[in-house]
Amino acid sequence: MPYDFSGKVAVVTGGSRGIGLAVARRLSACGAKVCINYNASEQRAQQAVDQLRAEGGEAIAVQADVSDQQQAQELMRQAEEQLGPIDFLVNNAGIFDVAAHDEFGEKLWHRTMKINVDGVFYCSWAVKDGMVARGYGRIVNIASIAGLEAKPYAIAYATSKAAVIGFTRSLGQALAADNVRVNTVAPGLIDTEILDGFDQAQLDQLIDITPSKRIGQAHEVASMVSFLLSDESDFTVGQTLVLSGGRVNLP
Repeated sequence: MPYDFSGKVAVVTGGSRGIGLAVARRLSACGAKVCINYNASEQRAQQAVDQLRAEGGEAIAVQADVSDQQQAQELMRQAEEQLGPIDFLVNNAGIFDVAAHDEFGEKLWHRTMKINVDGVFYCSWAVKDGMVARGYGRIVNIASIAGLEAKPYAIAYATSKAAVIGFTRSLGQALAADNVRVNTVAPGLIDTEILDGFDQAQLDQLIDITPSKRIGQAHEVASMVSFLLSDESDFTVGQTLVLSGGRVNLP
């Protein structure tokens, strides 16, 4: 592994599958003690913990709905009680829904914002004061290229991810002087369970408009996250790093 995170404690929300699991495995392989957060998939979370332990890591699973402030705070309390002060937070938990403007309303809008935006806020607020007091901390938020371009069939999702990018930019500047760095990764099409909602024709179309002509892999996102958590990115503050195979390019 390119980084040594020995002695560091990491919390990965939504860490039982997909990008979250890939991130948890990467951080564990680099030596970090990892708390995998899950909401409903207890069996999968325990399987993930067993996998990390079998690979030589130290890991626990903690249930919490991060869209609830008290549960987010309790998640961090349990992680600190069992593993130690939190050095790394990866806000990965989120939901994705495809719906035209005339197919969704207030319920979907608020559910999306509660999980994708409030969850990032609650978890970040639950750890930031401790990080500031210790003079060290790293927060990486998982956004999406949907937050950087128009998505007429995913209005709520795209808006939520744009909010995460804006939150990262401002919080990153607010905490930088205390050696607490906040950044965002914005993936494009990644090979996770989210692809189950696409038929082959849709996937082929998305691949066709991607200059790299392929779907990204979860481990590639995990690599970028680990870079942002490492000292190699020490001068990177409030940034959005795009992993889309060239589909979206920031100026």
